[in-house]
Amino acid sequence: MGLLNQTQQNYYSGNDYGNYQFTSLHNIISQFEIAYVGENKVIPKIKRADIAFHAQRALQELSFDTLKSVKAQEVTVPATLQMTLPQDYVNYTKISWVDSAGIKHPIYPTSKTSNPSFNPLQNSDGDFTLQAVGALVNNSSNVILDAEYKDILVGMRITGPYIPLGSFVSAIANAGSITTITMANSQGSLVEPTQSNTGTTLTFTNTDGSLVLPQKSSHIIENLSWDFTLNDYKITGTASELTSLEIGMLVYHDDFPVGTTITNVNDTTIVVSELPTTTVTSGGEILFVSSETKDSDTWASYKSTTPSENNNDDYEDDTYWPMQGNRYGLDPQHAQVNGSFYIDNISGKIHFSSNISGKTVILDYISDSLGTDEEMQVHKFAEEAMYKCIAHAILSASSYGQQLVRRLTKEKFAAVRLAKLRLSNLKLEELTQILRGKSKQIKH
Repeated sequence: MGLLNQTQQNYYSGNDYGNYQFTSLHNIISQFEIAYVGENKVIPKIKRADIAFHAQRALQELSFDTLKSVKAQEVTVPATLQMTLPQDYVNYTKISWVDSAGIKHPIYPTSKTSNPSFNPLQNSDGDFTLQAVGALVNNSSNVILDAEYKDILVGMRITGPYIPLGSFVSAIANAGSITTITMANSQGSLVEPTQSNTGTTLTFTNTDGSLVLPQKSSHIIENLSWDFTLNDYKITGTASELTSLEIGMLVYHDDFPVGTTITNVNDTTIVVSELPTTTVTSGGEILFVSSETKDSDTWASYKSTTPSENNNDDYEDDTYWPMQGNRYGLDPQHAQVNGSFYIDNISGKIHFSSNISGKTVILDYISDSLGTDEEMQVHKFAEEAMYKCIAHAILSASSYGQQLVRRLTKEKFAAVRLAKLRLSNLKLEELTQILRGKSKQIKH
């Protein structure tokens, strides 16, 4: 019985072209059991689950160096100059931007910058402290601060003179460039200062003891209105003032429950996730805060600067031409105008230089061939290498096959090397044509 399970008409009418060159990992495991497992064979007895484990590990290792497992993803770089790494990304092989003719221009990595993942808020003295001066009034849970504070958020702990222990910020209101906070305890009950005082320095900290991280963006918008009697989730304002707001931002105001977020922004209307508790016909002032933390100063400076290589095409400057017209000290890694990038593995994003904004970028990357069931297949040129790798791994981890490990090590090495040669896809005529352009005299 043949190996083809469909007619030629069905093949050309479908969309699974060229798949005959591969064999599935399931078949590899089944055929390995037939050839290597059993009485008087290399492996007397083993569970299929163990074979599957070593088969997947072998496929991973061969994918990195031997198999043609390079994938590609094309994106248009947005104004944020960031690209999210693909779901099955392991490492990149090349990153390029594409011009109008479809030609790829390599983008080179930079090692001179990074994106620190930790950028805590500091005061003028360099201390990691968020403080404000407030006016305390006896018999009132409201504290009027001396200015607007966009980094003070609901849920922060409040400490300071005359402030009861365990006090938290339960609500925030802004009006006339002044922030007013409401204090409560951990049960949500309002608390009051022990006595009045007009100039009390208050310290605000996170409840979990972590340092305060500034949010990516925060905006205090004035002249807003909302109406809870209409039972709708809308806040209205001036279109020009709402352009800075984005979906997902948190809403901080006494009239809106804690955790309220923006679900839509359209011209003069904001739609939020929770209903207001009162009606404000005009003059409402709300603090909107991004759910993401602020970019590090390092990344902000990198993305806002025009790459120096874009302005140095004539090489007549202190970088490229410092020695009387001689290009001494030219660093080849910076002698190009295609742009640069670096990968922030913590956030899982690629960061590009500003001259890549709006361009089409292709990321060629390596996966491990285990992301989906459809990927778990091996080219037939590397099938024998898979068997040798599985057998070598199983016997290396067993107690009965140590005498065969040395032999299988050599066989594995030879099989992998042969698979690399086969998959390199070298063709004599193609090599001859290339070498003709290298001033080589070819006889054939």
